[in-house]
Amino acid sequence: MKEIFKDLLAQNILSNSFSLNMIDKENISKKLNEQTSSVGFIYRHIGETMLLFGYFFGMPCEIQNTTMGQQDEGQGKDFEESKELLEKGYKMLEDIIESTSNAGWSEIIDTPFFGAVSKAKLFAHILYHNSYHSGQIGLAIKKGLK
Repeated sequence: MKEIFKDLLAQNILSNSFSLNMIDKENISKKLNEQTSSVGFIYRHIGETMLLFGYFFGMPCEIQNTTMGQQDEGQGKDFEESKELLEKGYKMLEDIIESTSNAGWSEIIDTPFFGAVSKAKLFAHILYHNSYHSGQIGLAIKKGLK
């Protein structure tokens, strides 16, 4: 089962890289429109969320939530810091795969977002969340406002 989860994570990283690798210091402040968050805010949000969700897998983190449920007030302006959060998040997902037994993926955990779900469902949600926001980033970079 580990190989399946490794494959899913590898594909998520690859698919999201098409948008995430376009981010640079020049376009980090772009928004799809005035009502949406900036590329940098969303980029930071992806990394923070992965790390914060580690709590449900027994991997609490020391970062503060600055994006989940928050308004964009410039939290994503530091490109290098956000990139580091993303890299740590993906590393943590790799560690979760390595440390979770086959039976462990069926373990039910309580979340404030979805109620009681299996670890496998929560892991799938994290990957979906990454892809959803990577798509927003791609659109903002290609079609957004400076």
